[in-house]
Amino acid sequence: MRPRWLRSVGISIGALALCSLFYGHHYSSLISAGSRTPREGVGYDLPSKSLEWIPAVSHGRERNREQTETLRVQRPSKEQVPDTCPTSLQLRVKNDSYFNTLFNFEVPLLLWNSHMTERNWDILGKRPVPYGWKDLPQEDVASTLKLLNDSAHRVMFRRQGPQKCIRCAVVGNGGILNGSRKGKEIDGHDYVFRLNGAVIKGFEKDVGTKTSFYGFTVNTMKNSLISYNEYGFTQTPKGADLRYIFIPSDLRDYVMLRSGILGVQVPSGYDKGDKPSVYFGPKPSPRKFKMLHPDFLLYTRERFLKSDILNTKYAGLYMPSTGGLMLLTALHSCDQVSAYGFITPDYNRYSDHYYELQKIPLEFYANHDMILEMQLWGRLHDKGIIKLYKR
Repeated sequence: MRPRWLRSVGISIGALALCSLFYGHHYSSLISAGSRTPREGVGYDLPSKSLEWIPAVSHGRERNREQTETLRVQRPSKEQVPDTCPTSLQLRVKNDSYFNTLFNFEVPLLLWNSHMTERNWDILGKRPVPYGWKDLPQEDVASTLKLLNDSAHRVMFRRQGPQKCIRCAVVGNGGILNGSRKGKEIDGHDYVFRLNGAVIKGFEKDVGTKTSFYGFTVNTMKNSLISYNEYGFTQTPKGADLRYIFIPSDLRDYVMLRSGILGVQVPSGYDKGDKPSVYFGPKPSPRKFKMLHPDFLLYTRERFLKSDILNTKYAGLYMPSTGGLMLLTALHSCDQVSAYGFITPDYNRYSDHYYELQKIPLEFYANHDMILEMQLWGRLHDKGIIKLYKR
């Protein structure tokens, strides 16, 4: 008969071998699943994604230190859901078993002067742009945020009545809009978001004329003025009631925003010598400018658009598209959201942009995951959270 200690050793070795076999199979499954690219299907099913992230600031009521530093999945509480609109998309999110685990309406949407604290600098200073302030000169960030000190910088818009439902249209630049005749419908919304190369002249019947918010990074704005000049995008949208939404992708955005508010030439950096009045009009009011919060950018990526590209050598290039960020911004601001000119499963039928005279196929690049975005918009539409224009 074997000694007791020998039997114990044999049992332990057997258990370890069994665990190794299980782990090896599980790990192989993960590798196999992770190797699939987002290009393999064009359906609306979304991949699983991480539901935790670490915010820089709390928003709303105070929390204890543990809750502030690690904001876990939260379902919108009764207090968070606006009672001003009986058909608010927040109510639909609250009642949806999938999306109520993704949406968190307490994430800070806009960045303003109160966020320039020592604690936020310590946290955001460890994250690279566009999700933080790592390697950015503190003086440039601080001097910009100091100018975002008006109540208008804290909210996208003010509500107009006790039972008013805020209806927003987000207009992408996709070729699906050519011949759509949706212009009047778009202009019928309370607010209209546009972005990058938003050509209007000659396409009013398809895309409307109203612009309430124009969203961009300095890089995408200036590239659009060059790339789409021949199609009629010769200047950025202007208007007394129009607001500019900066997406902070790097130092250029902070420097340009500061120069725009002060009404002075860009003093340094890549855009040195630029006159903000060219882009934002002469003597624009400081209230015309808003900037998305880095926490919001991180939240949109981690919760909604966590692409497989992040597992490749192109990870450093990836972020949600400008159109995607504007649509998610509207979803966290408005009661009802309609999306026009966004990618749908039949994208091969249309040109890349609605204003191209000859069809130019949509091309995919590593800086965005358009198929993943398409899946998200489709599922939000199917759940009744947005109204997506399809043909």
